[in-house]
Amino acid sequence: MAKQSAIENNRKRQRLVVAYAARRASLKAIVMDRSKPAEERFKAQLKLATLPRNSSKSRVRNRCELTGRPRGFYRKMKISRIALRDLASNGQLPGMVKSSW
Repeated sequence: MAKQSAIENNRKRQRLVVAYAARRASLKAIVMDRSKPAEERFKAQLKLATLPRNSSKSRVRNRCELTGRPRGFYRKMKISRIALRDLASNGQLPGMVKSSW
């Protein structure tokens, strides 16, 4: 099990990403638009820099929903490889065949 503080920090980041998504997208659109004057694009870049760093989507870490493990993460199922194997061995995942070697 991962540290509770790490899991909570990640949840806080996810909430910030949702809260600032529209603002961040509009500023990024202005920055990327080459038809706008350079001064306006620069001001948008400065405003983008003033937003919280944790509101960026790339700062969110993929973590297992069950254990909080940050590595060995399957995006499709949102769980780690270890949790996936445990659930599959117990027969709790439909379509997964038990295996042992």
